[in-house]
Amino acid sequence: MHGLTTLLLVFLAGQAEAFRICAFNAHRLTLAKVTKEQVKNTLVQIVARCDIMVLQEVVDTSNKTISFLLQELKRKFDSSRCYSFLNSSQLGRSTYKEKYVYIYRSDKTQVLNFYQYEDKDDLFAREPFVAQFTLPSKILSSVVLVPLHTTPKDVENELNALHAVFLDATRRWQSKDVILLGDFNADCGSLAKKRLSTLLLRTEEGFRWAIADGEDTTVRASTNCTYDRIVLHGEACRGLVRTALAFNFPQSFQLSEEEALDVSDHYPVEVELDQAPNSMQPPSLATLLLLSLLLPILAPHWSPVA
Repeated sequence: MHGLTTLLLVFLAGQAEAFRICAFNAHRLTLAKVTKEQVKNTLVQIVARCDIMVLQEVVDTSNKTISFLLQELKRKFDSSRCYSFLNSSQLGRSTYKEKYVYIYRSDKTQVLNFYQYEDKDDLFAREPFVAQFTLPSKILSSVVLVPLHTTPKDVENELNALHAVFLDATRRWQSKDVILLGDFNADCGSLAKKRLSTLLLRTEEGFRWAIADGEDTTVRASTNCTYDRIVLHGEACRGLVRTALAFNFPQSFQLSEEEALDVSDHYPVEVELDQAPNSMQPPSLATLLLLSLLLPILAPHWSPVA
């Protein structure tokens, strides 16, 4: 009986809900694009997987594109979920400009603070739009998110400058639990592996690159590059990581390469944070009640091996 109880506790603890933070280069996301039926359905499914989604390459002088996407999320989930968004200004050095947009489950998290990084030296083509969100965790009450979409021709300089943004955010809000995320273009022709290893975010202690080098974050079968990244800092933040990966949405949603490319040429990247450290979580009241129901049923069939 003791062995059965232990097995059930391990199983139930492993089923505890995690908090998922995602970043997705949505490849020139416009209202015309998102209103296409197949694109809309796929985007809704992708965003719905995440408690916080950081979209990049949102190309819209208004907020009509995101408002439409939120309307579709509301239609899908009715009143069972609540979604809100937070967006940057239009960013870019030329006539082409894009926004960072956070779409988040407002029934699970709230925005505490946000600001546009002041890029006095014009180091970034699209300077980070930094935000601090609450977390449903007794271990870590909030986390700072720093998104960046680098320009391919200046990746190394922008990623080294990202370290200064990290320092600015930690000083501003007195929090070392930070997640830097987005399309860093940190691989292949944009950044050689030898140069990657010299970045401040790689050589300074305390940073964990959660998306492994060599993991493909691109849709095209002809490419295999780890462009999109998630980098974590802070002992509490790093200690809550359950999984981190690129989400292969064409495979999950059974899309052809052509259909997937209508959505984006990138996979979303995501990290799941546990609500407690990576060890067996103490059973909740609901868990104990479930155990009390399961044990009488399963116990007669349990015969410990000698």
